Amino acid sequence: MQGELAVAFSSDQMGIIRASALALALAAASLGAGYVWLPPGLFELNPAMDFGERIAFALKADILVFIWLAGCVGAVSRGRFYSPTDIEGSAFGPPSRAIAVRAAVLQNSLEQTVLAFGGHLILAALLRGLELTLIPLLVALFLVGRVAFAFGYAKGASGRAFGMALTAASIIVSYGLAVGLVVVGR
Repeated sequence: MQGELAVAFSSDQMGIIRASALALALAAASLGAGYVWLPPGLFELNPAMDFGERIAFALKADILVFIWLAGCVGAVSRGRFYSPTDIEGSAFGPPSRAIAVRAAVLQNSLEQTVLAFGGHLILAALLRGLELTLIPLLVALFLVGRVAFAFGYAKGASGRAFGMALTAASIIVSYGLAVGLVVVGR
């Protein structure tokens, strides 16, 4: 048909679309349900928390994000130790098949960690009281996304799509909410 774009997606692209839609639905449901149903006293939040206390809260929540990143570094290090091809280090050649997936997961996790951590700190500066509950919920989504990404990576693009989309959803919500709060003058 003239004037219309006919788009045919590959099976990988369709797998990415399905996995991403599922991840976005899970992220929305988890954030909504967690925010509404978590007991108010669970994180000992109060409206009188000053800026420093809110930042400290985010830092404490993000320790799990950095533990994940440290685990990724450890996985690559262990892989290099046991691989004669890789033991010299990345400066001397590309990773072998023995550690290629681990190195890719580490690189992507480093990138995502920087974005997530920044978003969580910005939110800590803007959110008040019980609103801060969103930060540990975002951390939980991030971690589930990273684990799914790592386990699905070797299965190809559609295998890692759910984890990537769940990770991205937590980051997009962080920045979207932060921008919205800045626009309304918080």
